Amino acid sequence: MYFSGLGTAVPPWRFTQAECLAAFQRAPQFSRLAPRSQALLRKVLSGENGIATRHASVPDLAEAFLPTPDALHERFARHAPALASQAAERALAAARIRPADVDALIVSTCTGYLCPGLTSHVAEQLGLRPDVQALDLVGQGCGAALPNLRTAEALLSSSRAGHVLSVCVEVCSAAAYLDDDPGVLISACLFGDGAAAAVLSARPADHARRVEWTTAASLLVPAERDVLRFEQRGGMLRNILGREVPGLAAGHLEELLGTLVQSHPPTRQDITGWILHAGGRDVLAAVQKRLVLEDNDLRHSAAVLREFGNLSSPFVLFVLDRALRENAPGGWWFLSAFGAGFSCHGAFLKVD
Repeated sequence: MYFSGLGTAVPPWRFTQAECLAAFQRAPQFSRLAPRSQALLRKVLSGENGIATRHASVPDLAEAFLPTPDALHERFARHAPALASQAAERALAAARIRPADVDALIVSTCTGYLCPGLTSHVAEQLGLRPDVQALDLVGQGCGAALPNLRTAEALLSSSRAGHVLSVCVEVCSAAAYLDDDPGVLISACLFGDGAAAAVLSARPADHARRVEWTTAASLLVPAERDVLRFEQRGGMLRNILGREVPGLAAGHLEELLGTLVQSHPPTRQDITGWILHAGGRDVLAAVQKRLVLEDNDLRHSAAVLREFGNLSSPFVLFVLDRALRENAPGGWWFLSAFGAGFSCHGAFLKVD
């Protein structure tokens, strides 16, 4: 399987962390928070948390504090299809293929629910063929890009498709509000909205760098399910974000990488590029320490985090796109993300 083209999209509205803090303090919910919760928001948003700006699907942050189930669902239903379609259109343009050439469409999300799913909206917007294979994947959280790509690999390797359009989209602002739950508060400080798409093909493109997906693996630990997940309360999604996440993410990533290098090339020393999901600054720091990496190894992940915040499932594709745009040295790249479950996924890419 080969990457033929990548595309990303974010809402036009961009906010600094300082602007977010000011908006939080103006919100009526802020005065109802416990003093400890208010202090936590000030500390995270005014300190160095690895994030400078984020995009949200609201022109005015005051709109973000209308936390009713209907308002949050409407935000997802309006913006998720548009962001997904925009990223997909850019990926098709980068791949230099027509919508009619797409044999399968796979869309992943966890921040909202539509029926029919997002594939219906994206297929309509792009003008895909009526017989396109359409798969909606939900409930995999920040790690969803890798299962999505592995599904594309299965379709391509079985000759059931020649080109697969893979899309990850999250409207995190449709699951953000303020209350005294620390996980909810931290989430409101970290997450941004966005979408990313990739065209995967059975043969390499002749117009761009050759990026081959060679092998992949996943690790699922249901016993740690409650550490990182969504729950429904009052009709709204609520992010559960345990303190253990950075350590668990780093430990599972190390285990997964060890499993891959035992049975497949390359060796650990052969890896020249690290394309990693960054749940936040603390996660990157834990991964860097556990895998004994240099700051330069994580520069692309750190840059995406600083500019966009934690985008959830699209994040790792943003990192891959940045590395390619910056003409990072080729060789063996390790692509990895973790998410709800607790799950961790990884793949080796051969980049020329």
